[in-house]
Amino acid sequence: VAWWYMDAGVLSPQGLFGAALVSSLLGYVLFDAVDGGAGRRQSGRTRWADLKSTLVFGAFTYGFSPVLKTLTESISTDTIYAMSALMLLGHLIFFDYGANAAIVSSTLSLNMAIFASVCLASRLPRSLHAFVMVTFAMQIFALWPMLQKKLKALTPRCYVGVTVLFALVALVGLASVSSVGAVLFASLLLAVSCLCPYCLIRLQQLKDNIHGPWDEAEIKEDLSRFLM
Repeated sequence: VAWWYMDAGVLSPQGLFGAALVSSLLGYVLFDAVDGGAGRRQSGRTRWADLKSTLVFGAFTYGFSPVLKTLTESISTDTIYAMSALMLLGHLIFFDYGANAAIVSSTLSLNMAIFASVCLASRLPRSLHAFVMVTFAMQIFALWPMLQKKLKALTPRCYVGVTVLFALVALVGLASVSSVGAVLFASLLLAVSCLCPYCLIRLQQLKDNIHGPWDEAEIKEDLSRFLM
């Protein structure tokens, strides 16, 4: 949605960058306030180190933004859109939702999301747009899940509230672009968050263990002669 707004000229890169910066600062303060700074003290990482990492990332991204802008000039726009959609779908599939499964890969999920963001950023009008798009993508796909994970572990109610608010903001933004897309997105959210868990809980009541003469047979005869 943010990419569409910048591509259409409705949202300026300066406005998006300012809003993202304020949101990141609030999230940074909340990240430390949730556990009283215990996680920071345990990791031994200082705020100065965080500031240096942020400045280095911002400087490199801004310096390479002209390269990002012209990175996919030889690729058609339709191919860029298809690649971005495929990468974002892969991001959803491999994202770490808290389940202990072999398919989960936080690194692969993040890389696919950033790759899709770089592809979309290369279709924006100016290098400044590409810089803001990639920076915003890092905030959404890298920093936001870290805050979500800590909120889920320490303050579940706050986690649910923030997640619902985030989903509503995304839904309203999508509705301003496409009403059909907003309806599909809302239906998907309700199905994944409400309908599927309800069906799973209801089906648990129908589980039963059946025992009878059809149980697995036990071979008691000595079959070692067949191995000769």
